[in-house]
Amino acid sequence: MKYFFILLLIVLSTKAHGQITVTNAQSPNQLVQNVLMGVGVTASNVTYNTSAASAGVPQQNVSFFDATGTTFPITSGVLLTTGAGVGAVGPNNSGSQTDSGTPTVSTDPHLNAIAAGSVTNGVVLEFDFVPAGDSISFRYIFGSEEYPEFSPSTFNDAFGFFLWGPGISGPYALAGYPAGGTNLALIPGTTTPVTINNILPSDSNYVDNLNGLAYGSAIQYDGTTKLFTSLAGVQCGQTYHIKLALCNVGDQSWDSGVFLEASSFSSDAVQIAVATVSGDTAIYEGCSSANIIFTRPADQVGAPLTVTYDIVGTATNGTDYNTLTSPITFNIGEDTVTLSVSPVDDGISEGPELISITAYSLNECGDTVATTGEVWILDEPVLDIIEQDTIIQCKDDSVLVTAIPVGGIGAISLTWSNGATGSPVYVSGNLSGDTSYLVTMTDQCNNTFTDTLTVTVLQTLAIDTLLSGPSTCEPTGWVSAFISGSSGVPLYNWNGPGVDNPNFIDATVWEELSSGWYYFTVQDNFCTDFDSVFVDILNPPNAQLSITPESGCGPLNVSMTNSSENADHYHWDFGNGQQLDLTSTASQSQTYSVSSIIQLIAYQGTLCSDTAYATVTVGTCGCTDPNALNYNPLATIDNGNCQYPIPSVVAPNVFTPNGDNANDLFFLNVTNATSVELVILNRWGNIMFDMKGVNPAWNGKTDSGIPVDEGVYFYKYVVKGFNDQELEGHGFIELIR
Repeated sequence: MKYFFILLLIVLSTKAHGQITVTNAQSPNQLVQNVLMGVGVTASNVTYNTSAASAGVPQQNVSFFDATGTTFPITSGVLLTTGAGVGAVGPNNSGSQTDSGTPTVSTDPHLNAIAAGSVTNGVVLEFDFVPAGDSISFRYIFGSEEYPEFSPSTFNDAFGFFLWGPGISGPYALAGYPAGGTNLALIPGTTTPVTINNILPSDSNYVDNLNGLAYGSAIQYDGTTKLFTSLAGVQCGQTYHIKLALCNVGDQSWDSGVFLEASSFSSDAVQIAVATVSGDTAIYEGCSSANIIFTRPADQVGAPLTVTYDIVGTATNGTDYNTLTSPITFNIGEDTVTLSVSPVDDGISEGPELISITAYSLNECGDTVATTGEVWILDEPVLDIIEQDTIIQCKDDSVLVTAIPVGGIGAISLTWSNGATGSPVYVSGNLSGDTSYLVTMTDQCNNTFTDTLTVTVLQTLAIDTLLSGPSTCEPTGWVSAFISGSSGVPLYNWNGPGVDNPNFIDATVWEELSSGWYYFTVQDNFCTDFDSVFVDILNPPNAQLSITPESGCGPLNVSMTNSSENADHYHWDFGNGQQLDLTSTASQSQTYSVSSIIQLIAYQGTLCSDTAYATVTVGTCGCTDPNALNYNPLATIDNGNCQYPIPSVVAPNVFTPNGDNANDLFFLNVTNATSVELVILNRWGNIMFDMKGVNPAWNGKTDSGIPVDEGVYFYKYVVKGFNDQELEGHGFIELIR
């Protein structure tokens, strides 16, 4: 039996697992004033679902979110949701997340206009604000559970950022603003509102988060938009009204939400942001660095801008980090300037050191606006692993163990000496002693720390010895087991190929067995052990058969010899329809007209046998050469009696090589020949032509191509026939031109 133990269970915060945290401790008014507002903007008259009183009380669907330590693009801010804000917390383990019980907006004319459908529930957050510059901006991400199944569909969840005030006009009516208002929540570069149906899963502005594809465990929503920025031109010092509204459409299910970046609702001032590998404001000596990002409003890029900044804090410029020099300059067309901060690895334990950078800029109202960014320099982290040794009852138990990495920078990986990764993992023990597993944590800067987890086995049950006795062809074998350390009354189990026996037996001894493998299992009150043993066989029968000849022409008489061992009777199958049973090894003979397979089975008693085979190949004899006079196309074995025709030669006595294509060559008329050698000589015995081939021909010229004179020439030949017969001859030929 197996026991499974979870050795260590530590409950971590959701952030430790890469999830955002969502809290509802602040009221909508506090979230606007303390979180959303950035530099150069003053807010007032905050209402929640048209109620100023409700804006002063925490609400479930206007929340603060913190994404520090996750892969979500916005570190923190205000979250507006159609359901409770906690429903947005990852991981993405549902395709239809729905939270109910939150205050709702049953209808809204402005949302109805952009959703092209019936608003069923939602949230509306409104406030007045006064900008210190001539523009405002803020950044956001829209996400929804309606993705991807209901995009497009009638469930066209939507949101809008509606703006009214001096210089603003548009189709969205509101009392006190005769010019109407405009929607700032538009797809970049278009006038199209951001809704489920307007940004489809196939669009470039869509981010797929199914199974955490984009953001890991950070958020629940199946899909989102990219990080968008909304901009609007305003008049310095004037009062404006903005309405941030979000709704379900067509039903009250499958949540949607808008993530508004903290401090991003700002006006004109040069903003300072800090970007680090870890996603927070901490960097580490010897590893990470930070970018200090200065950003000015996009409508100011038409002219150069010089910005001074101050550096204060406990970290020393040029000593604890690289030297930073003020001021910075924005060139024409440039809206971002980045300073890189790299900490110095001095090997000194100094504790956290602060770098605080404050930039100063002049807004359209003539006021000096200061913005600040902070970075903390930390010493190299101390790494540790929390783990716990464990004890298991049996050697084959699988145990779930957990290792918790402590410290480190960025993403942490865990690798085990048994090849497993992550935590928790399954490990096992061994009766030979304690089993140790090494677990190594590695952080994003390749800092490592290794710890050991030991598994101790308490099992006392053991199979000390398995014995066996051999079997003959009759079941005469046996097996026996010796065990020790059992708790309670042990249960035994044998199984194997025993003939005329049960396939298991609850005993330590099993008798009257045939040859084969036998498997033994013992189980006590806690553990199970198992082993196997082989029962050998004594002098099994060995069939041996030889024949003479193995092949020949039919009818073929074949002699058979039985040289089998350890057998007491035999069965012959001669392959020609004849069979024979004998108790002796007497030789046999048979006559075959066709090829056959001979089988000999040697028996020892009734239970053991062995089989031998021999093949007789019988062919048709005859002449197999197609050139012979007596060729037999049905013959498969050549009997050496092929008869061949005698070659013959007829030679002309005149030829006329004058180029008229008539009688221009001298050659022999041969029959039944395989080759001809022809030699031509003149009257003085000089060789004019000498060639061997199928039937060579002379054109009346020398080897160098010179025509010979007219006259009489002597020829001789050697002709070979199909059976290497030779026919020699000679004669005279008259050449006439």
